[in-house]
Formats: sequence, structure tokens, C-alpha cells
Amino acid sequence: MNILLTADVSSAKVVGGAERVLLEQSTRLAARGHSIHLITRRLPEHRGERETIQGVEEIRCAFEPKGGLRSTAETWRQARRHLVRLHEQMHVDVLNIHQPLTAFGLISKAAALGIPRVYTCHSLSAEEYLSRHTGCGPAGRVLRRMRAEGRNWIEGRVLRRCNLIIALSRYTQMKLQRRHGIPGERVKIVPGGVDLVRFQPVVDKAAVRYALAVPQDRFVLLTVRNLVPRMGLDNLVLAMKDVVKRIPQALLVVGGHGPLRDELLALVDRLGLRQHVRMVGFIPEETLARCYQMADLFVLPSLDLEGFGMVTLEALACGLPVLGTPVGGTREILTRWDERFLLSDGRPQTMWQGIIDCHRRLDARDGQAAGISRRCREFVENHYSWERNVAALESILVGARQPALEPRVVLRAGEVGR
Repeated sequence: MNILLTADVSSAKVVGGAERVLLEQSTRLAARGHSIHLITRRLPEHRGERETIQGVEEIRCAFEPKGGLRSTAETWRQARRHLVRLHEQMHVDVLNIHQPLTAFGLISKAAALGIPRVYTCHSLSAEEYLSRHTGCGPAGRVLRRMRAEGRNWIEGRVLRRCNLIIALSRYTQMKLQRRHGIPGERVKIVPGGVDLVRFQPVVDKAAVRYALAVPQDRFVLLTVRNLVPRMGLDNLVLAMKDVVKRIPQALLVVGGHGPLRDELLALVDRLGLRQHVRMVGFIPEETLARCYQMADLFVLPSLDLEGFGMVTLEALACGLPVLGTPVGGTREILTRWDERFLLSDGRPQTMWQGIIDCHRRLDARDGQAAGISRRCREFVENHYSWERNVAALESILVGARQPALEPRVVLRAGEVGR
């Protein structure tokens, strides 16, 4: 099949879950023999307007992050032009949309050309924007809210022009229904996956720790997050104050970057935790698996918007148990694996108590650690391989080519005449 994808992120560099899903699905579909093209936005770090990534041609439209509506309109114009050109050259069999902003420029044209449209929802656009942009002062907060509402309107218009929607979790499916009124029968749940070759347990954890300059005698907690408020990292640092009273050898390693870095470092200093908390910055792809392999417990302290949680699967695939808050997709994964590792809430007190309980179960002297590690790996092997994910996606995209009624476009209050 000739499959066209469109997204607001690039598959050239993985910096989060959206890029990971896009890269894995597009390249694995290409490996299955499909012709795959991707239309996205060109950012300053990109090397050119086109790049072939593991058999996928990525086509980038002009985009200026601070260019306002004029820049966005140019992105839409170029996206529409690329769609028409590709359809003339090879006949696009199906369009798979991964985020709404770039797609808004070509969704109507795709519908007019009779190209089936399938939307893969990672998270809701407005919520994701609000979580990453805090705004400064009253004027900044008003502008932030206006931009979020604009994203929400665009996302709703794109969703209602699609034939089918894919969600990675029931949590996201429910959000789609509440926010955009998308009926359940239009949404298929296809859980994310994990690279079982790249992420796997290590035989010699001591050697990995030595290579990463991590002391052998520490009980290492790991979290890999964007440093933004919704991740709950301040609560995790606060919890560490009580953890170290009971586990003096505890060490929390925090991977990631974001606007809260200085604030979190100040909190670490204020609590006197410099010997127990390491902020290591963004962890490159080539180092990520080894970070999972050297740790004893992964902690996911999210407060909101955990649409699925790729890091949860990556950690489990490495034999690393995950202790997480009951938010979004984390609840679905950990309930299915072992409810004892699912916290009741995200408060610091709940978190430190959960860490203490996990330390007790993972203490090598009682023989449970090796068994828990094996169960982590077996769980993802049985339920969350990328092979399983892409096979399900391929079936949906093939099915989308079958004759079907166009989605009924429901105009909400205030949209008539727009």
C-alpha cells in the first residue's frame, strides 16, 4: 500500500513518546513492504526539506515556531501541495494522521480526493500544549489559553473528518469522547509497543553501573520525564526526604529536561538531598536502555495526561519493575501486570511508602528480585511488542481502504457558518 502519514513531530530524532510511536510504526510498515511517506514541519535542527529515515521519506513543510498565523498558513499550504503531488505520483491509499496541526492544512483535500483518513491519537493537543507552556503574568496566561482553545478547535475539526480513530489506551478513548464527542464505535484501541531487542535485561548489572559511574551499593530509583508540572517530579523529590531516612543508600536518578529543572534543583538543595538525587539531563537514545538496566526500580509520578506511557514498557522490557501513579495508561498497564506496583495517588507520602514497600520486595536477600524481573520481561513479550502493534495498525489501514460511508461531520454549538 501507499501510506501517507502526517505529524507535527519528526521521526529523525526521538525526544518523546510521540516521536517513538511515529518512528517505530512508519519504519516497520516500510519493512513490511509498504511505501511510506511522512509530511511534517521543518524545524531549525533539521538538515533539509527531505530526509529518508529507514526507508521512510520525510517531507518537511516550512514552519517558524514564533511566526504566528502567517507561518502556520504557509505550513498548511505546503502540506496540501505535497499531498496533491504525492497522490498524483503514486495514488495515496490511506492517510494516517498523528497530530492535528499540520494535518489541518490537508484534511479537507484528502477527503475531496477520496483518500481514507485514520487518526492516531497520542494525547489531546490542547492539554499537551497547556502542560508544556505555563505562561507569565495575566497577559501570558490569556494568550496561552487562547492558543490552547485554537488547538482544541483544530483538533476537533480534523478528528471529525477522519473515518476511524486509533487510541493507545481506554483513557485516551474516554478523553476523546468527553472533549470532542467522538463515539466509542469510531475508536479502536491499539496499545503501544516496545523494542524487545533494544530493551532487554542485562546479565551483569554491575558492569553497566560501572560504565555509567553509578555506585554499586546504592538502591537506584530511576525516572525519565519531561521536567514539566504534570509529571509530578516535585512530589517524588519530596518523597525522597522520607525514603532516605529508611533506605540511606537510596539514589534517585532523574533523566530529562524542561522548564522545571532549576526549581527541582533548588528543592533538592533545600531538602539536603544532593547525595541522594541526581539530575542528569536529557538521556540520549543510545544510553537509555543502559539506564533502565542499571536501576532497581522505575518510578512514574505523573499527575495527569499519561496517555499511554512508553517508558513504562521500556523499563519492564529491561526487567525493571515500575511503581506508578494511577493516571491514564499507567493504571491500565500496571493493573494488568501487578497491582502491588500501582500507587493509590500521587502524594509524596503515598510515594515514599510505595518505594519502601517495593524495596522490601526487591531486597535480593529474600529471593524475590530475580522472579519479579523475569515477570516484567515476560509480560511485555506477551502483550506489548511492536510486531503486535504494527500488525494491528496494518490491519486497520488495509481495512480503511474498503468502501465505507464518509464520517458524519457534526457541527458543535458556535461552529455553524465557520
